Amino acid sequence: MSSLLVVGADHLGNITDKLMNFGFKEIIHLDGRKVNMVKREIPEHIDMIFVMTDYINHNLAKVIKQKAKNQEKPIYFVKRSWSSIHQVIQRMETEKKAN
Repeated sequence: MSSLLVVGADHLGNITDKLMNFGFKEIIHLDGRKVNMVKREIPEHIDMIFVMTDYINHNLAKVIKQKAKNQEKPIYFVKRSWSSIHQVIQRMETEKKAN
């Protein structure tokens, strides 16, 4: 894991530090507040996407999901809480070990 795009939430607080402790080298955060966010493309170097479901509108979530699918990027829908994010990271690590 090296680069992560986080969509939603006004600020991430200490979540950024905790994600870096799990091995993410680069974290790009888009708050999703502006209408033109749906026009933004997902950078090619991004390895995965987290969408904060409690801080994003349905249209932007739908657009990001489609763009991730088109670029074959893994996308995870999480709440803006470390426990929710940590569960997804643990699940990813378990799946990685199984393969």
